[in-house]
Amino acid sequence: MKPLELDVFLCRTDNFGVLVHDPETGFTAAIDAPEEAPILEAATRRGWKITHIFTTHHHTDHVTANLALKEQFGCEIIGPINEAIAIPGLDRTMADGDSFHFGDHTVNVIETPGHTAGHICYHFVDDKLLFAADTLFALGCGRLFERPAADMWHSLQKLAVLPDETAVYFGHEYTLSNARFALTVDPDNERLKSRAAEIEALRADGKFTIPTTLGLEKETNPFLRAADPAIRRNLLMEGKTNEEVFAEIRKRKDNF
Repeated sequence: MKPLELDVFLCRTDNFGVLVHDPETGFTAAIDAPEEAPILEAATRRGWKITHIFTTHHHTDHVTANLALKEQFGCEIIGPINEAIAIPGLDRTMADGDSFHFGDHTVNVIETPGHTAGHICYHFVDDKLLFAADTLFALGCGRLFERPAADMWHSLQKLAVLPDETAVYFGHEYTLSNARFALTVDPDNERLKSRAAEIEALRADGKFTIPTTLGLEKETNPFLRAADPAIRRNLLMEGKTNEEVFAEIRKRKDNF
């Protein structure tokens, strides 16, 4: 089985567009559809025909180009069953624990409510790829619009059990702000301090911070580290539950 090919580019202001191409079948999936023109430019540049859109959630900045791409390519749009009514052009729904094949590549669906009520992530099992959209960012997580903090905490735990070497592709270039915030709640984490400096340099050069890995996030992302004693001490929350600590970190980031 040939490895998948990926193309990553910016859409809108800070959305990441991602095309996933299977060279054996010619299948090409857009991970969400934030903006038509950059997606078409990337597909044309690579000589790929978009055959699928893997929708993660219903927010406009992730589905706005669904119908235009479907009209041009006749692509199949896959998305979360619990947001089906809000996703333009949806052809096939997916629920937590479902799986399907993209060529010979197995894709598992993980429902991660929090940012939205029915958000899903796509895990390419053998390829060790996770498309987490607005659930898990580099050094961050999505804002809580439709579900409470406890739900997002449990969603993040579903992702954290995947192999550490899993490459994580996320929905937005928020990493610099996330790094600066992370240092306010985990200031003595040497790995975080080193990573923050690397991110400052990357962004100063105009380079992307995508992808990350789950192992790196578990070392440095405060939203995955609510159980860490140092973070709990810094927040004066040593006797609180993980869900309560996570909620406090999310509230602080909202106001950062």
